Amino acid sequence: MIISVASGKGGTGKTTVAVNMALSLENVQLIDCDVEEPNCHIFIKPVIKDRDKVFIPVPQVDTQKCDGCGRCQEVCAYNAVAVVKRKVIIFPELCHGCGSCSYFCPLDAIEEINNEIGIVEAGSKDEIGFVHGKLNTGMMMSPPIIREVKKRIDSKKTVIIDAPPGTSCPVITTIKDTDFVILVTEPTPFGLNDLSLAVEVVRKLGMPYGVVVNRSDLGDKKLDYYCEEENIPVLMRIPFDRKIAEIYSSGRAIIEVMTEYRNRFRDLYKKIEEITGKKET
Repeated sequence: MIISVASGKGGTGKTTVAVNMALSLENVQLIDCDVEEPNCHIFIKPVIKDRDKVFIPVPQVDTQKCDGCGRCQEVCAYNAVAVVKRKVIIFPELCHGCGSCSYFCPLDAIEEINNEIGIVEAGSKDEIGFVHGKLNTGMMMSPPIIREVKKRIDSKKTVIIDAPPGTSCPVITTIKDTDFVILVTEPTPFGLNDLSLAVEVVRKLGMPYGVVVNRSDLGDKKLDYYCEEENIPVLMRIPFDRKIAEIYSSGRAIIEVMTEYRNRFRDLYKKIEEITGKKET
């Protein structure tokens, strides 16, 4: 089973849930798809064995052939091409590597060259497989790296994916084709607002999901009312606990110190099994 852990906003405890759940189960692979700021490795400290660069194709214009007709600018959906005084200007940071400009160029004046945007690293920690991606500084296109990370999913293991925060393209690229989405939130106005946006996304994707409430004894009851009205299962609650905060800030997993949480995260997995009908083999 492949479980993605997402959140409508950053800072809700998404990585905490992903890491501790992975450490509580057997035959697991932990994948960090938050490629703009991966941090799962801080907590499990894997031994990295493989590193692969990730490239996307970006256009390069042959000025001898190009007559500045502007067709490449017309077909670029991402504003990565501009034609000024019949000269083509390429903005590689905006390019999605779709190939439209080279395909539609009437003079065959555009070729594609590889532009490095980041890396994918893979390794392990004890029996836990680990993969994460890192987007290069200044690059904006994280979905290509996320797709490369997901190519390394081990179908023989239970896979826990730490997704990027938010509800934009990187999140959708991460959670699609997974079996279940855990939405981590907190009982605050911001938490509720962003949870509702995340719920809308997973519902449109037709994916089964449930909620984990972090810092559950803060805020008010509006989050509970929302989940009840929308028939959203609350799978787990993690209290606001100074000891948990201290453990996290020291770069350790909760279950390493508060061992009783190991069974709580195992129970979380069992609830997901019941919802999806998928049993661990």
